[in-house]
Amino acid sequence: MFDDTLIQQLATELHQSEQTRVQVEHFSKRFPGMTVEDGYRISRAWVAMKLAEGRRVIGHKIGLTSRAMQIASQITEPDFGTLLDDMLFTCTPGQVLDIPARRFIAPRVEVELAFVLKAPLQGPDVTVEQVLAATDYVTPAIEIIDSRIEQFDRHTKVMRKVFDTISDNAANAGIVVGGDDPRYRADPHTTDLPWCGAILRQNGVVEETGLAAGVQGHPAIGIAWLANKLAPWGESLQAGQTVLAGSFTRPVAAQAGDVFEADYGPLGVLKFRFV
Repeated sequence: MFDDTLIQQLATELHQSEQTRVQVEHFSKRFPGMTVEDGYRISRAWVAMKLAEGRRVIGHKIGLTSRAMQIASQITEPDFGTLLDDMLFTCTPGQVLDIPARRFIAPRVEVELAFVLKAPLQGPDVTVEQVLAATDYVTPAIEIIDSRIEQFDRHTKVMRKVFDTISDNAANAGIVVGGDDPRYRADPHTTDLPWCGAILRQNGVVEETGLAAGVQGHPAIGIAWLANKLAPWGESLQAGQTVLAGSFTRPVAAQAGDVFEADYGPLGVLKFRFV
């Protein structure tokens, strides 16, 4: 287990990487004994630095929810990170939202559903039924993931390990959601959430399609898992928070000039471009 000095050092590296847009080398290569717990401690230390600078927690994200991604990452469960207020971008129906590309290093776009809570969820025994009862509404959401730690090692070209991704706030960098328009708000009790789907277009070309069932069979499963996973840290999901349930498409690389359209059918369309 890393000592507190090393945790702070590595969190500082991530903070500087995000600010300078210069990626750092894999922590797992530099420190082969790194563990999942070390990754979460680094991530928390980095988030603490942002909170000290005036940022505010608005929710959480769940990643690596698909079976294929877990096999590729050699893990048996998802990972999670923290959403902060400066990560939030809000779409308006019929308009294209501009997102500054300079905010990111190597942005990629994922299609998800987000749960907005009206009541807290405290583990360790939270169920899917309790998640649905605590949810105000479910809304289409795009996660913008990024890599402050190199995705592939600059020397060996080896892909980073899950410990690196976890320490990098589970790769989170932004979230795109709809505004207050009721078309963006699905009732968690009357909507067949596993069958909610989306078509993702990049510059007019269909790049991805998927169903929310790709997230462990039901997107609420991950929310319950997260509430239970946070319990040993003395943390919980709070009313008013937004929780990203996990992507049901592969990540699509983005760069300045790209226009994206995520069409969720009856749940609305999110349109945005990187400028």
